[in-house]
Amino acid sequence: MKKLFLSLCLVAGTFVSCTQQSPRTENTVRVMSYNIRNGVGLDNVVNYQRIADVIKELSPDAVALQELDSVTNRSNHTDVLACLADLTNMYAVYGASIPYDGGKYGIGVLSKMRPLAWSRIPLPGREEARSLLMVEFPEYVFCCTHFSLNEEDRLTSVTLIDEAVKTYHARKPVFLAGDLNATPHSPEMKAFGKNWKILNDTRQSTFPADRPDRTIDYLLGYLPGGHVYSVRQTHVLPEPKASDHRPLYADVRLKAAKDRMLRTQACSQSPAP
Repeated sequence: MKKLFLSLCLVAGTFVSCTQQSPRTENTVRVMSYNIRNGVGLDNVVNYQRIADVIKELSPDAVALQELDSVTNRSNHTDVLACLADLTNMYAVYGASIPYDGGKYGIGVLSKMRPLAWSRIPLPGREEARSLLMVEFPEYVFCCTHFSLNEEDRLTSVTLIDEAVKTYHARKPVFLAGDLNATPHSPEMKAFGKNWKILNDTRQSTFPADRPDRTIDYLLGYLPGGHVYSVRQTHVLPEPKASDHRPLYADVRLKAAKDRMLRTQACSQSPAP
């Protein structure tokens, strides 16, 4: 039975129970992105607990969440991100993109570590305004976004994001996570290719959750400044019901500072017994 279980884990490498157990080395950051559809599953049931369970099972250092109501009539005046923060015991930063139904609607970041600072940058959206949420931590910057449905807006957003993160490029690695509403070979993703490295496996589709046939959700690392992003593992989780998107994550090993590099003692080539 044990051999069978291990075989299933190897074959279905994206299962949470297998990936969550993978070893995480020092200087490795686990980043995650999840468009949660405001907690409404494909069964049309609002269930924040099952979204929180996915996050807790993976235990990311930071997760970017899209499609979040804040005290709207639609969500029965629930602050969805605050609710998820309570359920996962994580810090929360919310970025409202538009006023909506008596409250707000936007994106958010949950993190294990308390943020040092955060800012929201408005992005274009012809159907609705969009945002970039930039959250700074001691060793990296984590950004969340949800792009427009319009291609021209998305291309403009790439330029605006490149400009927004310039202030960090020489100091800290910068991650970008979110629903970009663009496929891997789109003009928008080619534009990102000038300054960013895609960290997730784009062959693993993220949408729609029940039968995914395309990748529109991403994790990226900003390259200017000499930052290196070594991906130890990345997966799209086979969660078919909690939202209309599937969650994805990556374990990324950052370039270590010189004072944290491993140094060994000198030794003889022929040591005594």
